[in-house]
Amino acid sequence: MADTSSGTKTRSKERVKTKKPKMYRVVLLNDDYTTMDFVVSILESIFQKSPAEAVQIMLKVHTSGRGVCGVYPREIAEAKVELVHSRARAAGYPLACQIEEA
Repeated sequence: MADTSSGTKTRSKERVKTKKPKMYRVVLLNDDYTTMDFVVSILESIFQKSPAEAVQIMLKVHTSGRGVCGVYPREIAEAKVELVHSRARAAGYPLACQIEEA
């Protein structure tokens, strides 16, 4: 702080720039065992997709071998992958999900 001749003090304010976190795609991978209905239910419940969006992504996974479920910061993407894997294993499906840098 600096004194001026008028007796007032001035403050310099330092601006701090925050970086946006890196984003990651959550990708579902096709397999020959997980039912289409189960994939749609995962997309609706974990990724909050509408029924129409869920069917579109499921068909993309089915025809292309993979489909993007969403883009999130790393911690959220990892948590969603773990949730998909745990629900799939509990239901007896080998559904695979991974993250990749967006």
